[in-house]
Amino acid sequence: MELLLKTVVLSRNACTAVCFWRSHPVQKLSVRKISTTSPRSTVMPAWVIDKYGKNEVLRFTQNMMIPIIHYPNEVIIKVHAASVNPIDVNMRSGYGATALNMKRDPLHIKTKGEEFPLTLGRDVSGVVMECGLDVRYFKPGDEVWAAVPPWKQGTLSEFVVASGNEVSLKPKSLTHTQAASLPYVALTAWSAIHKVGGLNDKNCTGKRVLILGASGGVGTFAIQVMKAWNAHVTAVCSQDASELVRKLGADDVIDYKSGNMQEQLKSLKPFDFILDNVGGSTETWALNFLKKWSGATYVTLVTPFLLNMDQLGIADGMLQTGVTVGSKALKHFWQGVHYRWAFFMASGLYLDDIAKLVDEGKIQPVIEKTFPFSKVPEAFLKVERGHARGKTVINVV
Repeated sequence: MELLLKTVVLSRNACTAVCFWRSHPVQKLSVRKISTTSPRSTVMPAWVIDKYGKNEVLRFTQNMMIPIIHYPNEVIIKVHAASVNPIDVNMRSGYGATALNMKRDPLHIKTKGEEFPLTLGRDVSGVVMECGLDVRYFKPGDEVWAAVPPWKQGTLSEFVVASGNEVSLKPKSLTHTQAASLPYVALTAWSAIHKVGGLNDKNCTGKRVLILGASGGVGTFAIQVMKAWNAHVTAVCSQDASELVRKLGADDVIDYKSGNMQEQLKSLKPFDFILDNVGGSTETWALNFLKKWSGATYVTLVTPFLLNMDQLGIADGMLQTGVTVGSKALKHFWQGVHYRWAFFMASGLYLDDIAKLVDEGKIQPVIEKTFPFSKVPEAFLKVERGHARGKTVINVV
C-alpha cells in the first residue's frame, strides 16, 4: 500500500503530519502534533516513572515524546492544569498493573515493565491543539476538561491524548486550575450515585443519603450533587472538616473520631442511599442503617477487583472478584437492601451534565492546595498522607 505523506503547516508555532492512504478507508490515523513552543520540537516535559515504588521513582524529563493521534476520534490537549488523585499514588506503587496492562493492549498483554516510561495523572483542563478526522464536537482552540482513564498515559505532561467521547467543554465559570480539580472525582461519584445507584434530579427529593468519607474529593462533590437534587445529606468526616462539609450543604455532620459514631447514626432515621468512600470495616455495620425492603442501596467505591488481579492473576482474580461481589449482593438482598460496587467511568457526556451544574452555581470546586509543575513529587506526598480536604491541583502552565 503506497503512502503519500503531506505536511500541512497549521501556524507559526505548530505543524501536523497527516497520513493519507490511497486505498482502503482510514481505520488508524497517525497525526503528530509538534510542540507549540518550537516548530521543530518533538519532545515535551513530563513527570514519569520507570518502575513502581515509592515517591523517589517519580522522574522529571524534558524528552518525553509528544503524543500523536492514533485514531480518528482522538484529540490532543495542551495541559494547563492537572491534579493528583489517590489512584495516581497507588499506580505509582504498582497497584492495578496487571489489569491496566491488559487494557492497554488487549491483543498482547504487556508484561510488567513494558508500560514504562509511564506518565501518571488523570485530570486535565486545557486547550485542544489537534483533532482526529472523526471529531465533530471540538476544534483547535476549544477549552476543555476531561478525566483520562488509568490505562492511558496521564496528564502530568505538556500534552495528552484523549478520546473525543472522554472530553467535554470546560465550564465557563471556572479557571483551568479550578476545572482540573473536578473530572476524576466527579465522574467517580457520578458513576456511584447516578449510574449504579440510580439517583437523579427527578427522584432524589427527600431521599436520605449518608456519605462516608465526605471531606475528600469524591465526598465533597457527592454532597453538592445530592443537595442540588434536593436530598437530605448526612456527612461522616473528622471534626476539623465539619465546617467545610456544612458549607457544601450537608444537613447533618458526624465526627467518625468521636468514639460514638454508630450510636449517633442510630439516633437518625434510616437512609435510602449510602455512598462509602472508606471501605474496610464500614461494610460490617454501615448497611444496618439502610431502610429495609424499600429499595435502599449501599454503593462502595472500595473494591478488591484490581488487587485480586495483581495477586491472583487475570483469570483467578476475575473469578474471585465475581464470587465476592455475587455472594455479598445475594446476602444483602435477602436482608432487604441492595449492595453494589462502583468504579470511575470516563464520559464526556456526563461531564457535560456536570459542567451545567457548575455553571448554574450548584457545584463548586474544592481545592485544598495547588502546586507548580516543578513540585509534583511534593503533591504526591501530600495526597499519600491522606485526610484530604478537597483536591490537590498541579498548575502545568
